[in-house]
Amino acid sequence: MPGCPLFRSSALALFISQTVVWVPMAGAAEQDPPLALEDSEVIGALPLPSLGLARDRIAAPVQTFDADEIARSQSLGLADFLDRRAAGVYVNDIQNNPLQPDINYRGFTASPLLGTPQGLSLYLDGVRMNQPFGDVVSWDLIPDNAIASAQLMPGSNPLFGLNTLGGALAVQTKNGRDNPGGAIQTTLGSYGRRIGEVEYGGSEGQWDWFAAGTHFEEDGWREHSDSDAQKLFGKLGWRGESTDLKLTYSFADTDLNGNGMVPRSFLRRDYDSVYTYPDNTQNTANFLNLQWSHDYSDDLGLSGNLYYRHIGTDTFNGDINDEALPEEIGGPGQNILTAPGAYTTAGNLQACRAQFEPGGEPGEKCSGMINRTRTRQSNIGLFQQLSVRNRLLGLDNQFALGGGFDFSQVRFQQSAEYGALTADRGIVGTGVYAEADNAFNLDGELDDRAVRLKGNTRTWSLYGSDTLTLHEGLDLTLSGRYNDISVRNHDQQTHYELDGDSLGEDIDESASLSGKHHFNRFNPAIGLTFQATPNLTAYAGYSEGSRAPTTIELGCANPDAPCRLPNSMAGDPPLEQVVTRTFEAGLRGRIGDHLGWNAGLFSSRNSNDIQFVSSSTSGSGYFANFGETRRRGVETGLFADLGDWSLGANYTFIDATYRSAETFLGEANSSAEDGRISVRSGDRIPLIPRHILKLSADYAASERLSLGADAIGISSSYVRGNENNDHQSGGLYEGSGEIGGYTVFNLSAAYQVDKAWKVFAEVDNLFDREYLTAGMLGANPFDASGVMRTDGAAGNGTVNGRRSNTVGETFVSPGAPRTAWMGVRWQFL
Repeated sequence: MPGCPLFRSSALALFISQTVVWVPMAGAAEQDPPLALEDSEVIGALPLPSLGLARDRIAAPVQTFDADEIARSQSLGLADFLDRRAAGVYVNDIQNNPLQPDINYRGFTASPLLGTPQGLSLYLDGVRMNQPFGDVVSWDLIPDNAIASAQLMPGSNPLFGLNTLGGALAVQTKNGRDNPGGAIQTTLGSYGRRIGEVEYGGSEGQWDWFAAGTHFEEDGWREHSDSDAQKLFGKLGWRGESTDLKLTYSFADTDLNGNGMVPRSFLRRDYDSVYTYPDNTQNTANFLNLQWSHDYSDDLGLSGNLYYRHIGTDTFNGDINDEALPEEIGGPGQNILTAPGAYTTAGNLQACRAQFEPGGEPGEKCSGMINRTRTRQSNIGLFQQLSVRNRLLGLDNQFALGGGFDFSQVRFQQSAEYGALTADRGIVGTGVYAEADNAFNLDGELDDRAVRLKGNTRTWSLYGSDTLTLHEGLDLTLSGRYNDISVRNHDQQTHYELDGDSLGEDIDESASLSGKHHFNRFNPAIGLTFQATPNLTAYAGYSEGSRAPTTIELGCANPDAPCRLPNSMAGDPPLEQVVTRTFEAGLRGRIGDHLGWNAGLFSSRNSNDIQFVSSSTSGSGYFANFGETRRRGVETGLFADLGDWSLGANYTFIDATYRSAETFLGEANSSAEDGRISVRSGDRIPLIPRHILKLSADYAASERLSLGADAIGISSSYVRGNENNDHQSGGLYEGSGEIGGYTVFNLSAAYQVDKAWKVFAEVDNLFDREYLTAGMLGANPFDASGVMRTDGAAGNGTVNGRRSNTVGETFVSPGAPRTAWMGVRWQFL
């Protein structure tokens, strides 16, 4: 039966086996070189290599970029380039590390942070790079100097699989046949930035090879923000008369400090300040990918890949312990809540350690926590795709059929060590953990913040696409993808509950994270293009995409057992899949030989959007399906190639709103009632600006000297925690709940000394503008100088004493100040 897993598995296996058997028969005729399409640009409209479609036959404004364009911009990497040049893209620097940005496109996100609702998919050489645990995207693991091309596909294109709610970014890497020779490049710049890059490629006969490596390190422009990263990439290829094989290996080892958001009052005093530290992430990744393609004839091809990936992630985060804020957390004579006592690290350690006994409450006395996580995830997959160009009903036709299987495993561990804040808001650990001997209580509950979770996910996929030329210049495309996902979580932690002696000796079965979940869905798409003249094309399309809830969302979805992320997870009632439906229509064309333009409308409506919402108990929350959200807008672009000048401009308007009523956590929101806020249909979604404007200019001043400039303009947006758009400054609340718009200018220059040597320079944020890229509302127990407040009032405490004088404030992510660097590049054959 269609709903039976055995039927789905057997059908897909039969499809793959029959494809392998049938294709050689269809291609038994004499072999010819692959057929070249007309001169118009060919777009890879599928994850795997295919016959491709001319841009004028694709019902979407696809953006394409090549290695030369990325290099000319002198961007730090792919993510930085997209922020500067790609239409509809903007960045939230929530971690405030240049290698850990949140990349947003039309209001959908690809983020390295767990718990962020992910809405974009990233492909590298046909392999989906969103990680199994949380669908996150680690931009620091991408081999930037090995990128040959990238294309940004808008909308909910089902062909690119899970998580393609707002778009897909498909990246292809270099090979030795197309990139012969080598290069060594070094860069030095502001805040101790040092980058070394090397690449070399070549070919001989049927074989080709390419290798690249990068070393990156910097001190960072903010306090305690040094980072380093090493990446290696290698590709070995073999090309026969009609067969192409590639074996790729990629390795990355990164050690990144990004200390996140900071109270806005801190920035007014010291722009490079941090809230608490450290916030360290260490990633190690190994990626192996075998690709193949075979052309049986000019109009018949088969491609596929077999891949394996393993990622290890360790985090070490020093955080303020929110549970201690309503408590007396000073030692004798050092009570922060009554003058003239003052907080000291020694005094808090004394009060903290006094609670290290069975039944004690160190979680309510220790001012800091050191949260550690250890994640090990791997996935293996096999995909195959058939591409055919033929005649159907007497009309030109091109179709593709593909499918495959992906299996992933995840092991996640989390621990919380009690500590005390230092004078500069670092954390001194005590060596005692919240989960030690199940002995400590927190507000009458067991203080158990440990997580030990093992999970696996099995995904079967079958997809197809058909483009039919109804009339000269008029093309109809039908496509779709069926995904079948099984998620199995196994909780390896024993959970206890307090007994009558306030000791954790009784097992609590209801707290288990174990569970089995199953999701499946077919997502369709239809598109129509009409080339009215050789220089004018109209397009319109509808598409659907979906993503299944991730392990971390399924592990924190019980309103009866709320959790705080990333500190804990709780029971797992089922969540529904997120489904996005996108309409898109527009025009694109050229004026003469030098000017191109595009203008379009888009509207994406999310159903069952997964959001972190408040529970019936104060101070905590859980993941839940949200009903509906909508992101709609206008996207326009203009570009010109005027000989020595290359000019570009694009503007995007985004209207992103909630379309359902819901309740969110909002303890730091001035309009909150019992720590919660109510969101109405029509309220704007935080951190999505309405206006995005980008300008760029490249000028070849001479045969040797080239100059470049770009400008990014972003409008204001609401911050997280102000989802109801009602927060107001005043009283115990500081900040408007918004971040202002900004404009940043960048300049670059390069001089070709001779055929081998080139020098270059770059200045970012030319006018040293102070600006903000993200924000959220939160409770701040420190004054503007970063000292813990000692003026708490008596009588307003809720648990075991008085509350410190915390202030609801806007925490923000500041943009980098003016930075400059220069470098030299040596190319050789």
